[in-house]
This record gives sequence, C-alpha cells and structure tokens, in this order.
Amino acid sequence: MTLLRAHSLRVGYAGRAILPPLDLAVDAGRSWALVGRNGSGKTTAMRTVLGLLPPIAGLVERAPGLRVGYVPQRATVDASVPGRVLDVVRAGLDHGWSFLDPRVPLRGRRAIRDALEATDALDLRRQPFARLSEGQKQRVLIARSLVAQPALMVLDEPTSALDPVSEDAIFTLLDRLRRERGLALIIASHQLSYVPRFATHAVLVDREHDLALAGTAAEILAAPAFHARYGAAAAALAAPTAQAADAREPADG
Repeated sequence: MTLLRAHSLRVGYAGRAILPPLDLAVDAGRSWALVGRNGSGKTTAMRTVLGLLPPIAGLVERAPGLRVGYVPQRATVDASVPGRVLDVVRAGLDHGWSFLDPRVPLRGRRAIRDALEATDALDLRRQPFARLSEGQKQRVLIARSLVAQPALMVLDEPTSALDPVSEDAIFTLLDRLRRERGLALIIASHQLSYVPRFATHAVLVDREHDLALAGTAAEILAAPAFHARYGAAAAALAAPTAQAADAREPADG
C-alpha cells in the first residue's frame, strides 16, 4: 500500500526551488534514507513532505487518514523542562480536540505502555526525562511518536548526539519496529553506514549540484552521483546484494 507519493515535487523557499523535481512513492513497511551533506536540502525536503512547507511545484499525495509520527532532532527538544518519561510520551497523544473524548484516558494508558515496551523504555517511565542518557532520550522520543500509532514515521537525524554503540541500537530498534508493525520510515541522517544495512530505498539530495535522486538503496549506493559526492566514504559502503535487500522487506500479513 502506498502511503505517500511525490509527483515532480520541487522544494524551496519564497517561491524559489532549491532542488530539481523529485518523484517517489513510500509504501508501507519500507525504510527510506534521506541523505545529503549539511545544507543539501534534506530538512527542506522533509518539511515539505510533512506538509510543513508548501511545494514550489508538483504535489505530495497522502493516503486518506494517514497518521504520521515525527521525531525531531534532539537539539530541538528542551530537556530542561521538568517532566517524567511518561509525561513526554503522553504528549504524543494530544492532537485536535482529543482531550474531550472520554475514551482517550483508557486508550492512552494502553498506548503509552505499548509504545514504551516497544522501544525498551518501560523501565524508564517514572524517571525525569532530563536525567536520561542521550540514547535513552532518543528511545523515549521514538515512543512519543509511536504512541499515536502512525503508519509513517519521519525522523530527523535520530542519532546525531549518540555514540556508535547507541547509534547502532537506535537503527536496529527502528528496523525492528518497521518489520513488526509494517511501519514506513523516512530517516534523514548524516550517517551513511546505516543505508546498506537498514534502508530499502534512498533519496540523495545535493542543493549545490542541483541533484535529487530516488530509488532503491542499492541503486543510490551504486549511482555515480553518490560516489562523486561522498568519495572514499561511498567506496567503503558495499552495495546491498539482491538477497540482502529481500531480507529487509517486511513479511506478508
């Protein structure tokens, strides 16, 4: 099932496009990596796909009733605000006029517990968010997004403040959630090594070189434009084999 589709999408500001047209289709159970150097247009593309910025041209189609979960960069979350992990995750339930629905409290308690269990954060539920490690905070923010039961989760640099071990744990967690729940993921990240391991598809953007490519992860990793942009780092990444790519596909049903 296609959850989101971009047709000849051009993104930018003040009526000026910063990238060439982009076409992509995000299906349930797929993991899209959004890669590009700093200032390449990743955040602008992500915000446009989310509907936070209007397209310069083209359009974005979303499946009717599509629920989208968003995990922002850790730097945008004020960790100094007093609050327990439960409070942070509960905030993911607040939308529209939901506070007027008498059924929300019961459903909410179940959803919060489920999200915390799914992210291995249940034992943290009564701890102050500000006192958690960076890896724990990221798991809690993923739980906050998960609590509303999205079909598509969009993450902006989810491992930017993490050490390599915690970084790998977060990507492994996201891949497990994708497989178990049939989630679609769009992950903007500076970390290239996760692409051949966890991504099924990828988008490469480069504002400076007027570049926007979308395809399978193997196609993007093999693209001359990718190697031209990333040099030795690209050469160090082995393109996934067809067998490895098949292994990342979600199970039927």
